[in-house]
Amino acid sequence: ARNLATAAHRVVKFGGRRVRSDRRLEALAEACRARIDAFNSQGMANTVWAFATAGVSARTLFEAIAAEAPPRINEFNSQGMANTVWAFATAGVAARTLFEAIATEALRRINEFNSQEMANTVWAFATAGVAARTLFQAIASEALRRM
Repeated sequence: ARNLATAAHRVVKFGGRRVRSDRRLEALAEACRARIDAFNSQGMANTVWAFATAGVSARTLFEAIAAEAPPRINEFNSQGMANTVWAFATAGVAARTLFEAIATEALRRINEFNSQEMANTVWAFATAGVAARTLFQAIASEALRRM
């Protein structure tokens, strides 16, 4: 699973959006989806980030991660949570249960988020149309506290 996540991340990191039309990415997305239960939290976050960044439609992969991640959300670090919701919002894939799990976990661990992670999280929730008033208030309070 680690090799699959690494492959997705590196292909996009070095190939950018120009790889979006490469049919091999569809095969990579399917291979990731088939083994998603073996991915760790960083692997899941990096994989959805990669496909969203490339602009590659990988809906079944995103849906698999949306189902796999919520019960394991405590394994995600702040960057992983922020990157995951950013990727889902960027890809336009609805995942209310995942967003709610991340909102709950992020609220509990808001002091671990850096300013970029807080900004990306707020943007993702707003873009996805997922209400998270308590989380937004906590982020605003945390940002003010750091000023």
